[in-house]
Amino acid sequence: MMPNNKRSNVNTGQEKTLSRRKFMQMAGGGMALLTIPGANIFAREATRVTGDAKQAGRPKIVWVMLRGGLDSMHTIVPEFDPQYRKLRPNLSASFHSPLLPLARGFSLHPSLSTMHKWYQQKSLLPVVAVSSGYQERSHFDAQDFLESGLGNIDHDSGWLARAIAVNNQSALAVSRTVPISLRSAANVDTWFPSNLKDGDQSLYSALQDLYQYHPRMNESLQSGLKVKGLVDDDIVTRRQGNFMQLCKSAGQIMVADKGPDCVMLELGGWDTHNSQGNRLDRQLKQLDDGLATLQSTLGQQWQQTVVMIATEFGRTAKENGTAGTDHGTASGMFIAGGAVKGGRVLGSWPGLKTEQLLAGRDLMPTSNMFGWIGNVLAEHWQLSEQQIAQIFPHMKPYRESLIQKPA
Repeated sequence: MMPNNKRSNVNTGQEKTLSRRKFMQMAGGGMALLTIPGANIFAREATRVTGDAKQAGRPKIVWVMLRGGLDSMHTIVPEFDPQYRKLRPNLSASFHSPLLPLARGFSLHPSLSTMHKWYQQKSLLPVVAVSSGYQERSHFDAQDFLESGLGNIDHDSGWLARAIAVNNQSALAVSRTVPISLRSAANVDTWFPSNLKDGDQSLYSALQDLYQYHPRMNESLQSGLKVKGLVDDDIVTRRQGNFMQLCKSAGQIMVADKGPDCVMLELGGWDTHNSQGNRLDRQLKQLDDGLATLQSTLGQQWQQTVVMIATEFGRTAKENGTAGTDHGTASGMFIAGGAVKGGRVLGSWPGLKTEQLLAGRDLMPTSNMFGWIGNVLAEHWQLSEQQIAQIFPHMKPYRESLIQKPA
C-alpha cells in the first residue's frame, strides 16, 4: 500500500507533498536500493562484548552451499584407488592440467589452484566420503535436509540460524530471500544485487522526506544506503550475480563496523549428468576465483575466519553414458580459512569395490557433515556441548582439532 503522500510537519506546521506520479518515476530508477530488505546489521547496537569493537578480532564463519550435487570424486580425486579409473575411464582422463597433490594419495582438481595453495599453507581441510544422512535422491529435499540440520526436513528452522541464536550473533544471507539455513533467527538480513537501474540522489532525498515519520522504514532506508556505500554494486554484479563479485561484496560487508558474524553464499550448477569434465572445469574455477576474492577482501579478518563448503549429496561412483554422473550419496566438503589447522585430508575412505559401495552404486558415507560443522562451531565460536545440542540435537560434534588456537 502506498504511504500517505501528504502529512503535517509537527515542527514547522508546513506540509510536504510528494505526488504518486513523481514517486513512481523516480522509484523506477532507484528500486535497487529497496531490494535490500533491511540490512539492519548496520543499525542495531552490538549486543556482545567485543573489546575495542574492531572486526579483525572477531571469529567469523562463511557458509557456502553448492546446489546441485557436487561430484567429490572429480574434485577430491582418489587416484590411489585402483577401482577409480575402472569406474571412470573417460572422466579420469578428462582433466586438462595435472592434478594437484594432497595427502593420502588424493589429489585436487586443477581448477582449484587457490584452494590448493591454502592446503599447502595449512589453511584447508578437504573431507572425503561425507553425507548429511539424507537417503533419497531429490535435490530439493536433500538441500532442505542439509540446511535444516535436524535429521529431518524443517523449512522453518535452519542450523546456522540456531547457531547464531544460541550465541546472540548476527548473519547475512547473500540471497534474494532468507535460505532455510538461516530461518528462525532474529538477527538475519539478506542482500543481493538488483538488476534494476540505480537511482539518483533526488530519489533518496524524496524517500527520506517520505519516511521521516516512519522510524522503521527510515531505519531500513538509512541501513540500505550504508550497504550501498560499502559494496561495489557494479553493472556486472547486478546483471549476472557473478559469484566472484558476490564474494567481494560479502567480504566488504563482513569487515564493516558491526558487520555480521557469519555470511551464507550459494552457488548452483553442480548437477552434472552430462559433459561433466568441461562443466566442472568452469564451475570449480568459478568457486576458486570467488573464494580467492573473499580472502583478499577480508584482509586481516581472514585470520579469524572459517569457510565451510558443502553440497546436498554426491554422484554415482561409476560414470554414465553421457560423460557425466548421476545422483548419489556421499560427497566431499571443505573447511578453509586463516583460522583453520589445515594441510590434512580428513574422513575415512570406504573403497570403490562393488561390495564397498552403497547399494552397489554410490560412494559409501563414513562421516556426517553435521558432526564436522558442530566440531567447527564448538572450537571456533567456543560453543558448549549444550549449545551444540540445541543446534544439532541428533548429532554430537566430532572432536578433531580443526581450529588454530588464538596467539
